[in-house]
Amino acid sequence: DVVLAAAARDGSVLDDVDERFRRDREIVLAAVKSWGHALQYADESFKSDREIVLAALAEGGYALKHADETFKRDRDVVLAAVKQ
Repeated sequence: DVVLAAAARDGSVLDDVDERFRRDREIVLAAVKSWGHALQYADESFKSDREIVLAALAEGGYALKHADETFKRDRDVVLAAVKQ
C-alpha cells in the first residue's frame, strides 16, 4: 500500500491523507513510529490507544500533548515521554 509506505517513511503525510487512512490502525502506527507528532492527525480513537501512544512517545516525548488526557496522568506513560 502506497500510503502505508509513505507513512512509514514520513509520518507527516498523515496530515495530507483522506480521513479513512487516519482511521487505519496500521497506517497510524507506522506514521507515529516515524514521526511521533503524527498522533495529532490520527483519528481520535487512536489518541487513547496505549500501543499507538507509546509508539509515538518512543519517537518523541512531545507527542504526549496529542494523547488522550488519561495518559497525562499515567505514570508509566509520562515516564516514557520524559525519557525521550
